[in-house]
Amino acid sequence: MRTPPGQSLTYGLVEALGQAIVTGDYKVVGFPTEGELSKQFGASRTVTREAVKMLTAKGLLSARPRHGTVVEPEDEWNLLDPDVLRWMLERKFSLRLLADFTEMRLGIEPAAAALAARNADDAALEEIRRGLGRMNAAADGEDDALTADIAFHIAVLNATKNPFYRELHELVNTALRISIRFTNRIQGRTASIPQHQAVADAIIARDAPAAQAAMHAIIVDVLELIRAASPSTESAIARREG
Repeated sequence: MRTPPGQSLTYGLVEALGQAIVTGDYKVVGFPTEGELSKQFGASRTVTREAVKMLTAKGLLSARPRHGTVVEPEDEWNLLDPDVLRWMLERKFSLRLLADFTEMRLGIEPAAAALAARNADDAALEEIRRGLGRMNAAADGEDDALTADIAFHIAVLNATKNPFYRELHELVNTALRISIRFTNRIQGRTASIPQHQAVADAIIARDAPAAQAAMHAIIVDVLELIRAASPSTESAIARREG
């Protein structure tokens, strides 16, 4: 097992096993023992045991009497775990899963924009301006459009000053990285800078209703784009990703 630079042996094994579980390489019954996994991946029993514990916490595995460790059904997986969501989104391009996640964004990010308009301090407002500035730079080929778009949305979450919204940043980062890439392939263009400018302007002006409406408009546009995509588009993107 090769571990990417900066990644622990345990997390490297979690990544390998998590991807394998989500793609169906392991069945609900018959998951390997710790000894078998250690031999297969060349990892110590300590590393293997910790990796299994982490995957259990993510809802992918469970230990059952007389059955050992087993793979849990998909509806038991923790979709709010960034790793699980990423593995599922990367498993096979799915418009349904993408729409489900975007619907969740619709319930979170407009409210976050309204809170940001009420609660953001000067540093948070500057982070939003930097995110928007990066999006403008990306339009001129001077930054990466994907990471700039994500930076803007994370800045809005941070600006709420609400610890629960801020805790969503890893989930949003992970899922947006997949979601934006796919929607851009459907749409054939990057995110609308004027729409994001409207969100930033409303937050800076302390206009919570306008901030909420502007963020709502961004996500509704994405959701409509996903819903309008045809099965043939889904298949074409899945082939390119595969």
